[in-house]
Amino acid sequence: MKLEQVPTPAYVIDLAKLEANCRILQYVQEEAGCKILLAQKAYSLYKTYPMISQYLSGTTASGLYEAKLAREEFTGEVHVFAPAFKDTDLEELLEITDHIVFNSERQLRKHGARCRETGISVGLRLNPQCSTQGDHALYDPCAPGSRFGVTLDKIPSDLLDLVDGLHFHTLCEQGSDDLETTLKAVEAQFGSYLHQVKWLNMGGGHHITREDYDVDLLISEIKRIRETYNLEVYIEPGEAIALNAGYLATEVLDIVENGMEILVLDASATCHMPDVLEMPYRPPLRNGFEAQEKAHTYRLSSNTCLTGDVIGDYSFENPVQIGDRLYFEDMAIYSFVKNNTFNGIGLPSLYLMDEQGDCSLVKAFGYQDFKGRLS
Repeated sequence: MKLEQVPTPAYVIDLAKLEANCRILQYVQEEAGCKILLAQKAYSLYKTYPMISQYLSGTTASGLYEAKLAREEFTGEVHVFAPAFKDTDLEELLEITDHIVFNSERQLRKHGARCRETGISVGLRLNPQCSTQGDHALYDPCAPGSRFGVTLDKIPSDLLDLVDGLHFHTLCEQGSDDLETTLKAVEAQFGSYLHQVKWLNMGGGHHITREDYDVDLLISEIKRIRETYNLEVYIEPGEAIALNAGYLATEVLDIVENGMEILVLDASATCHMPDVLEMPYRPPLRNGFEAQEKAHTYRLSSNTCLTGDVIGDYSFENPVQIGDRLYFEDMAIYSFVKNNTFNGIGLPSLYLMDEQGDCSLVKAFGYQDFKGRLS
């Protein structure tokens, strides 16, 4: 079926766009001489892992389940970071991971030796205290009071006896100029250690496949770090892999009038695209414009009882009718990985769309998926 025929609500992954992103990342790997990992926290539709693994070097996980998924479904290295590890989780991770990064000296001393005994490469996350986030404090690991990473004054005196590599992650959907700024802070504070470790992981948040991203600067910075410190470099983007590679198809169920016309959709911000409320984030909408830009402005809302479950105000060239279909764009990342069934709202189906525009069902969800989580 075509996109216009897919039952709503549904996520539709554009395989051609996904592969185009992967080719850009593969180019960066080859030119910079680094390894790029898929950050599964942003995108984990493993049906597409065989294709992605042709281009990337592996995955990074935020915990046990993502690590298990990577080992089962993705060809390549498996890296794991978490603020803290449960003892029972670590026992399983010892059998399936290649790199484990610890968040604190306490965690490093508790688990590091055991990891190294099993052949796992051990790292420590740094906090360079260099904020480049702007207004998005929610996503700033360097903000005051952040729980992420070790600051310079907390570096263990015997660090180089405990780790093989170092890790930092300070970006969120940002350009290579912000990475350049961060690297200056990292080198100024931790440069003496970089000369003595085997690898450096520059984390995620690199918006590499965005049209205006300066890929040449990224490549030159990675090459400079590799050559200056004679170490292996990893980066682990999530959003860049599936940026603009997915849609959320939804239908207009009703139109409510209260000072303006409000569209009630069968898709929800709180259930299906929580970044809209968390960041906040205004998703692009096919044939939709800024409020008041075109003749007909509507507020787009959802079919839950949460008053604030509003996606945003959009305008259209033509009036919207009940039964019309709307298509939110850039819905492959941080969407279905964050889904929930609040209010008993169903989970959208998952589809893949090939280069000819034909859509095939990956999975549909129903009442048992809701009920099975509760007892």
